[in-house]
Amino acid sequence: MFMVTGDKSEFSCKRKGSAKAEDKDEDDMKVMKKKKREEKKGKKEAERAPSPVIEFDDLKEFVLQPAPLGVTVKCKVIRDRRGMIQGFYPTYYLHLDNDKKVFLLAGRKRKKSTTSNYLISIDATDLSRGGNNYVGKLRSNLMGNKFTVFDHGLNPDKALYDLSNARQELAAIIYATNVLGFKGPRQMTVVIPGMDRKHKRVPIRARNENDGLLMRFQNRKMDNLVELRSKTPVWNDDMASYQLNFHGRVTQASIKNFQIVHSKIDGYIVMQFGRVADDAFTLDYSYPMCAVQAFALALSSFDGKLKWEPRKSFLELRFKLPKTFIGESRFSFLPGNQLKAKTKIRKRGFLK
Repeated sequence: MFMVTGDKSEFSCKRKGSAKAEDKDEDDMKVMKKKKREEKKGKKEAERAPSPVIEFDDLKEFVLQPAPLGVTVKCKVIRDRRGMIQGFYPTYYLHLDNDKKVFLLAGRKRKKSTTSNYLISIDATDLSRGGNNYVGKLRSNLMGNKFTVFDHGLNPDKALYDLSNARQELAAIIYATNVLGFKGPRQMTVVIPGMDRKHKRVPIRARNENDGLLMRFQNRKMDNLVELRSKTPVWNDDMASYQLNFHGRVTQASIKNFQIVHSKIDGYIVMQFGRVADDAFTLDYSYPMCAVQAFALALSSFDGKLKWEPRKSFLELRFKLPKTFIGESRFSFLPGNQLKAKTKIRKRGFLK
């Protein structure tokens, strides 16, 4: 909207100019508007640049090997709710975020499973454990706050004695329980196998759960392991909000938006994930993470945490204060890469 300043006589005098002058002004205005649109479009495209050219001959090998050094693999996750049973078990698809939209992986939660269990396949139409398309799975504990990512190897009970054909553990994901009851940004720790000098993943084949990634992390046996953490948002006094810079790759508010950083390399973002539409999310990952690890981490963020996420705040449980006194803090990622905290404190008839 343009605002006109000055009195009416001045404005009327400007309008009494020649027709050619008016046409020239209009043409100049159109050129300026077009230039601004092009600059804005160019800036937006630069911020949301597609994935660099990535070529591979074997899809199964590519999704299990770490991202190339110095390259950020930019992908997109699509959630397909069609054909769901009673609103559950959507299918998730991962593809490269470029013009060709090359398909990489598909995942879906298994039915009739004691704990959350997601199968991951390189075939969008074959989400079963049999055959060569199965590449891994994501499994949670009973509480739903810890996950383990496996590749397509055999269960240790069915594998050879030397475990040479047993499944490898690709990642352990630990969500921190928020005792304050905030429905805010989830804090998580991710443990993945380390790399050798040839940039090959160190195989972690656990004979039982006591030797897996989760127990190694719990006992701080971190040899040949890499610890990653979710990045903590920074408070901005001017904006009165928490902020995470997604560099234009995330555009909508969601509790699922997060960034994963290296615990020993300051500022190194290994993975980021966030919403761009109701059922579309961007997923970017870098070395030493692979596509299966990144996709499984994204799937864990979709899983319901009702078993462990508290419904009541710590203050209400500890001091048994009336609900009208309890402050409910709600966090949400906002467009513009902001995490804004809104606090509502009600004190009806309690304090004067």
